[in-house]
Parts: sequence; structure tokens; C-alpha cells
Amino acid sequence: MVNRVMILGSINVDSIYQVTRFPQPGETIAVKQKSYAPGGKGANQAVAAARSGAKVSFVGAVGADNDGQEMVKTLAENNVDTSRIAVDPDNGTGSAVITVDENGQNDIMVYGGANQAMSVAQLSNLEQELAGTDFIVAQLETPQEVTLAAFKLARQQNVITILNPAPATELLPELLEYTDIIIPNETESSLLTGISVNDEPSMLQNAKFFKAHGIKNTIITLGEQGVFYVTADGHHGLVPAFKVNPVDTTAAGDTFIGALSSQLSPNLGNFESAITYAQRASSLAVQGMGAMPSIPLAEEVEKALG
Repeated sequence: MVNRVMILGSINVDSIYQVTRFPQPGETIAVKQKSYAPGGKGANQAVAAARSGAKVSFVGAVGADNDGQEMVKTLAENNVDTSRIAVDPDNGTGSAVITVDENGQNDIMVYGGANQAMSVAQLSNLEQELAGTDFIVAQLETPQEVTLAAFKLARQQNVITILNPAPATELLPELLEYTDIIIPNETESSLLTGISVNDEPSMLQNAKFFKAHGIKNTIITLGEQGVFYVTADGHHGLVPAFKVNPVDTTAAGDTFIGALSSQLSPNLGNFESAITYAQRASSLAVQGMGAMPSIPLAEEVEKALG
């Protein structure tokens, strides 16, 4: 069965600077290499889901510029339905400046542009498309008010809502009520709950916090330590990470979420196997440079899983 996934999210063009180490405040350092790549959390997750076999549609916005045209073209070439991507005449296409050190770690500065200018009006008649959808996935690089409105429509259509609260910021309380699955990393989870993530009891406490606010399922990504999950019925576990030598971790989380949405059963009965698949996809993505270019195809993931 092919999952039908709608992504509501950001579209960016990434400028990537490779350096030996990150600069200190006020310091100037040399850049070893500079490159450009399509990106944005939403776009990355859409491509990851599509490359792992999901039927993907996208709700987002770009500027009336060359970057916007190229991003829409890139998504379409990756089998993403782009008919819901609006062209904003007043704001430029989103962009990000990504610095990557020799250990594969990164820091990122993002210009929201058209992403942040999205409005609820863009969701006109969205319920018709949601009626044929299994999952809707959103992040925090677009306005939360738009995500909340989309999640409300999704709930009416019995579509499972997945929230990736990144980059971490204060959430609209009502948005939690309409989220079925939340997928933060350990830092984002701690910021949202006020509970440090350092062991299993603390992760269970994080999940308990989310459940008290209406979210029945929690998945916390822990980098090289793996992924911890708690389901609606209280089942929980830690799925170990695959050990690799990372080159660029930029798309790790986005690849995980997109791949997960492509594999997770709509009845949520296969959390562990879907997480394992998504972990493997993420482990392949971090071994290549750039966000979107490094996202693997389903056959590559399956081969790596053996």
C-alpha cells in the first residue's frame, strides 16, 4: 500500500559553506568550499517521502523569482505534486545559509520570506485533497496559524497529523490538541516541555507532558543515540541508530520524518519497523553533502537494511 502524504511547509534555497571549524564571535575564517542546494524543512521532507515511495503533495509558497521557479521544478522532478504551491509577489523565496564543519556538524541561518508570509486563505478547499490523504506533516518554518487551520481540517477528515516542532519555539496551545504525532529532537523536546532529555525516565516524562496537552504519540530523535518513541497505548522503546561517519548532518531529521511518513501504517501499528527504516534513510543522507541531494531512494534504503 502506498501512503498518501501531504507536506505543509517551507521551501528554501540553501547556500552551503564548508569550513574546518565554526568561527568565534568577531573572527573571520576561510571557507574551503561553497555550494548551493535546494532545501527547506518542508521541501526536504516531501522529497524524502516521495523517494521512499509515498504519493506526496505540497502546500507552501515561493517568491516570484528564479529561486522559486527552480524549487517548484525540483519538487515536481521528485514526483511531488506542486499544484498547491503559491507564488508570492511581495516576498522572496526562502533561503538558508548553512555552515558545515569537518565533523559534519552544522549551524543554519534561515530567511523565511514567502514561507513566513503564508496565510490561512491559501488553504481554500484543502479538505477535498485531505479526504484522500493518510498523513499531513508540518514544521515551524511556516506560520503556526496556517498549520493549526490545516490540522483542524485534517482532523475532520480523519487524517493523521504529524508535527515536527523545528526550529523550536513556543507553540500555540491549540496546535498541540490537533497533533497526533510529535517528532522533536532531544533539544526541541526539552525546550517545549522544560524537562531535560538525558535518560529513559526523562523521555517518558517528556512524552507524558505532550500527552497531557493532547498528543498521544511521541517520537524523540536522539542523533547517534537513536530514536525513542511512546505510542498512544503507552508502548515505548529505543531504536538504535546506524553507525556511520557523517559528512553533513543538515538533512538528517528531515529525511527521517519524510521516510517515516512513507512507511508508517495509517493505523500506526508498525512504529518500530517504520522508525528503523527512517533511521537507515537518515544514516545514508548524512553521508552526502547538501540537504536534498543526499536524500536516498527507497531501493538504496532497502539495500542498506539488507
